[in-house]
Amino acid sequence: MKDETLVAQAGLRSGDAKGSVSMPIYQTATFRHPGAGQSTGFDYTRTDNPTRRQLELEISALELAHDTRAFSSGMAALTAIFFLFRSGDTILLSEDLYGGTWRLLEEIFAPLGIRGRYIDTADLEAVKAAYDPSVKALLIETPSNPGMRISDIRALTHWARERDLISIVDNTFLTPLRQKPLSLGADLVIHSGSKYLAGHNDTLCGLVCSREALLADRIQAIQNSSGAILGPLESWLVLRGLKTLALRLERQEANARRLAAWLKSHPAVTEVFFPGLEGHSGKQVHEAQATGPGGMISFRTKDDAAAVRVIDRIRVISYAESLGGVESLLTYPLTQTHAALPEDLRKRTGVTGNLLRFSVGIEDWEDLRDDLVQALS
Repeated sequence: MKDETLVAQAGLRSGDAKGSVSMPIYQTATFRHPGAGQSTGFDYTRTDNPTRRQLELEISALELAHDTRAFSSGMAALTAIFFLFRSGDTILLSEDLYGGTWRLLEEIFAPLGIRGRYIDTADLEAVKAAYDPSVKALLIETPSNPGMRISDIRALTHWARERDLISIVDNTFLTPLRQKPLSLGADLVIHSGSKYLAGHNDTLCGLVCSREALLADRIQAIQNSSGAILGPLESWLVLRGLKTLALRLERQEANARRLAAWLKSHPAVTEVFFPGLEGHSGKQVHEAQATGPGGMISFRTKDDAAAVRVIDRIRVISYAESLGGVESLLTYPLTQTHAALPEDLRKRTGVTGNLLRFSVGIEDWEDLRDDLVQALS
């Protein structure tokens, strides 16, 4: 069954005894048992819940995963992954990455002895040079946030497997409809399900997808013990959002292609970062591992003041954090998503005062263009 059918029918084949087309919301903390030593398969919602389980099954089918676990947020999902490691371990990470990932590792896990080493994962030789025996994992963002750098998932995960490292890919920007990292060799895939999967900026969700049973069991044990589970209502909201993912993503991508090309030709814009543009340094690698460029664009204005003017002038596009929803959002990474990064890392990755990140929505593209016309003037 093709992905477009899977998402359109998300929750339809839940096995609900009453034949509900929409997956029911099992808003319960606990489940009664038929008798002594008997169970329906569900005991307590922290451990498992039918609504959450259905969402996890749908995502597993899309990501070609052995198992998926749904968490209360993307950061909760990432926390569970970092709990796989011990004091003295080092994790290699894409240097151009979401600022919250850096903050979690450096402020919470570094004091516990788990270290991060940030490198350009678009450069395989740089990754190899960063290895030492303390390295236990490799975490890749591709396309990266916010620089849209492309890392070769096949090459990196093959290298990681040769060294018995856990390879992790953040697939939030592209979703499994455009990129399937587990099929390319990754061990774990992480999503902020709050973004494209839910799609309406109305709920928080995190997902961890495991390629094999051993890691899946460890993630499940960490989640059950720590309790950072996605609630039944939020699970249902993500299931509902999934139903229109294919349609939303198709429109967002079409809008992004047009707007990226238009921005590239605008005299007030000095650089545009979008994997679908000719001349993008990672375009060839991206097209070998993904089926579309996604709906995220980053671009630079001539100076910091011009970027601030754009933020102040936009009317159709909203100035807000987050991405992937039906509404177009403009984000200022320097003071929002990447404010936690140290200055040297921001400079190294190009997170400067003239950089804007644009999550393209499903509005009419000409309305979005016209809003940028007046904002950039």
